[in-house]
Amino acid sequence: MMIILRPNTQQDKITQLENYIGRLGGIEIQHIQGQDTTILGLSGDTSRIDPGAFDMFEFVERTMKVAEPYKKANRKYHPENTVINAGGVEIGGKNIVVMAGPCSVESEAQVLSIARDCKRAGAAILRGGAFKPRSSPYAFQGLGMDGLDLLSIAGRKTGMPIVSEIMSTDHLEVFDREVDIIQVGARNMQNFVLLKELSHLRKPILLKRGLSATIEELLMAAEYIMAGGNDNVILCERGIRTFETYTRNTLDLSIIPVLKRQSHLPVVVDPSHGTGLWWMVESMSKAAIAAGADGLIIEVHNDPPHARCDGQQSLTPLVFSQLMRSLKAIAQVEGRDI
Repeated sequence: MMIILRPNTQQDKITQLENYIGRLGGIEIQHIQGQDTTILGLSGDTSRIDPGAFDMFEFVERTMKVAEPYKKANRKYHPENTVINAGGVEIGGKNIVVMAGPCSVESEAQVLSIARDCKRAGAAILRGGAFKPRSSPYAFQGLGMDGLDLLSIAGRKTGMPIVSEIMSTDHLEVFDREVDIIQVGARNMQNFVLLKELSHLRKPILLKRGLSATIEELLMAAEYIMAGGNDNVILCERGIRTFETYTRNTLDLSIIPVLKRQSHLPVVVDPSHGTGLWWMVESMSKAAIAAGADGLIIEVHNDPPHARCDGQQSLTPLVFSQLMRSLKAIAQVEGRDI
């Protein structure tokens, strides 16, 4: 619900209205300040509130219901883009942020070598999997806590913030302590128990779109995290499941302008999982930037044919370096930097 006040309403009148709303209980108020007009955005259980109840205040111009079920993630409540600080790197601002690294951490030498190559090429954040959700129970599941330790070491030695995927609420404490951005994978996008626990942290959350999730379902998953007090959510398109089998998934780049229109949260694209083919990553990365993405998350491996996970979609450090040079040119056309 949104309450639009008459132009130039005095602060004491606004306070009077806020006190009235506060007595209703369970309602959060968000200020949206225009040049002359103030709007109060109400979130929480507003279904029990009669919009006509605010007519008693002569300085209320009108009251309107917000049709979308997501409130905190809604641009109507937050017109300005949200910029999230992750280990000193800003995501959602003028700079396009590239996160790069191996799908899975395999050894200290491997992840450190890749981290140094990625940083040298211009990547700002190191990605790496320690816990791997795999379709087959016989596939490599990651090194677990040992892998997370190795990723942390590589991050510290290169000065790069790290992003890694969490699988269980049992690991919340260590992820909150060691990881700069906690990734929620596609399979856990609607793991509401996990989302609620993450909502109590203040750590940035990279929320990947589910395999068959609608845009509204993605934003409602973000709402779960934000409803508990964690506003540091980064939305990630990583491809959805369709009838097409040539690519691993169907990368839905049309979601970028939709999310930018509907929400104020940063949007990142994963062309590696989105296509499953390393030779498509370059064109999809360029297209994502042209469509308005705030960042990319790209898989890089120093020996893709022998990678323990997703080698077919991983770039070599040399190819990644060439890609970064191309992306900088595309970013400049869009008035942005990398």
